[in-house]
Order: sequence, then structure tokens, then C-alpha cells
Amino acid sequence: MKVSAQCIRMIRHHEGVRFRPYRCSARLFTIGVGHVLYPLQGRLPLDQRQDFQLQAQDDRTFTTEEVDGILHNDLARFERGVTTLCPISLTQGQFDSLCSFAFNCGLGTLQRSTLRQKLLRGETEDAAQELLKYCMGGGKILKGLQNRRIDERSLFLS
Repeated sequence: MKVSAQCIRMIRHHEGVRFRPYRCSARLFTIGVGHVLYPLQGRLPLDQRQDFQLQAQDDRTFTTEEVDGILHNDLARFERGVTTLCPISLTQGQFDSLCSFAFNCGLGTLQRSTLRQKLLRGETEDAAQELLKYCMGGGKILKGLQNRRIDERSLFLS
């Protein structure tokens, strides 16, 4: 199964699209739609990430085609992950919602989640409600995450 155009629009809306490399809140060089340029940088302690230098070939404005290609490649990993972790019949809305959630929170979070457990037990409505629990950062509710989870829940139930 592949994510729909609606899902891609939603992810782009919530993640934002950047054509020049920038440091995200985790101090990682990021481009496009939340794509970390250097996975190795993510393995460094937070206080050492600022010392990591942007490579000369990446210090440029990326084209729309490059950003879309990077997003397509990133989404393929999440499509495979959701398919593997949720080996049940899913609606397009459920699949899209889970891919968006995993794109934002990670496949490991999806794998360990009560959301996944409830979905695999056939508790669809309860699974949809679980999405709303993932809207905190730094110990407080973040409005942006709350809005994203509401959108994912709506998509899940569509």
C-alpha cells in the first residue's frame, strides 16, 4: 500500500517544507520535509551537535524536485514499516494516518504503542483515540502536535 496524495499534503503541511538546510530543534541539519541530512549527527550528544558542520555540497537551495524525491524515499521506508508492523487489512485513511504518525514519531514508537496493540486487536475506535495521546514535547502539550494528531485521527476514521 502507498500513502495517498492527501496524506502527503498533510505531512507537508504539518512538517513544513524547507529548501535550504537548517538546524531543527534537535540541532540536526534538516532539509525538505523533516529530512535529517546526516544521521550520524543524530547519534551525537545534544551538546555536541552544534559543532557538526554542514558539508559544502549541501550548503545550497534544493530544488522542488529534489525535496519531493527525498520525501518520496523517506515515505517509502514508513510505508514498509507500517505494512510490517500492522499486518492487517487497513483502510487508506488508517494507513495514511499511521504513516504520518510514524513519520513524525518514528517506527519504534509505533511498534511499542498502545495504538498499534489496539489496532491489531480490532479495537479501531480506541486505536484512533490513542493518537491524541502523542501531542507532548518537553512535558507539555504542544498545539502544533495536538493539531496534527487531530488531523491524523480524522484521517484514520475516514
